[in-house]
Amino acid sequence: MRIFVTGASGWIGSAVVPELIDAGHQVVGLARSDASASALTTAGVEVTRGTLDDVDVLCQAATDSDGVIHLAFKHDLSFSGDFAGAAAADRLAVETFGDALAGTDKPFVLASGLLGLTPGRTATEADGHGAAPLTAHATPGPSERLATAEIVLSFASRGVRSSVLRLPPTVHGDGDSGFMAMIVGLARVAGTSGYTGDGSNRWPAVHRSDAARLFRIAVEQAPAGSTLHAVADEGVPGLAIAEVIGRHLDLPVVAVAPEDAESQFFWLANFLSMDSPASSAITRSVLGWEPIGPGLIEDLELGHYFDDPAT
Repeated sequence: MRIFVTGASGWIGSAVVPELIDAGHQVVGLARSDASASALTTAGVEVTRGTLDDVDVLCQAATDSDGVIHLAFKHDLSFSGDFAGAAAADRLAVETFGDALAGTDKPFVLASGLLGLTPGRTATEADGHGAAPLTAHATPGPSERLATAEIVLSFASRGVRSSVLRLPPTVHGDGDSGFMAMIVGLARVAGTSGYTGDGSNRWPAVHRSDAARLFRIAVEQAPAGSTLHAVADEGVPGLAIAEVIGRHLDLPVVAVAPEDAESQFFWLANFLSMDSPASSAITRSVLGWEPIGPGLIEDLELGHYFDDPAT
């Protein structure tokens, strides 16, 4: 297939691309910069220049493809940016893809998220649906992305083989600069490896290679209207993560009281306090996907998260 991929040069996209190419697919990637275009060309990707705001470019690229994988989002991990604007741009891109693919039975796979879906309970693929329709006065937040995912699932009734692939907060691996790398960095600064509460709160996780393989399987096989979970570790306790970090950095492992969490973890405090386990049992049953990469603790133990950033 000829597959159009947004976010193709990103952390997950740069693993999805070789997974697709190795399976015999032709990949077309959206590039907003010269650096992204160069990286994609080197990876064997046909480049389409543009951004998520260029709806005419997105429409043409989707029309010319045999399927779309939408990974891009205007992330700002400091949460100081315009989340509402990013969510609105994402929604417009999704609607553009839906219109371009309607009636074709072509696949459209959307990357979405899992954190906080069902706090304190193991989330399944059946959870998180029925999000309220988006309105001009909607309050910015994760609910906007849930509602966008529901739009994608609704495309199944319009003749699109649409699916939503939910990712854990930790898609880990060598080169990761996301949540896990930030937690390691904060431990260095604080001089302690902290965990919130009693450390029993759990995060799901998946290795980047396993997530990439699931995106490839989804674009090839996922039934229309599917919700999929890229989950290998259903829930890794915060204490277990802190202990590995403390051992590798030779730092004391300490409990951080809820009222002190923000002073140590800044804007990450709320996320780190969440108990948000998730299952991928339905995904494994429907698509036969089985994660084979290292789990989060095993990956941390490999040591690459602890390379000295000054060297």
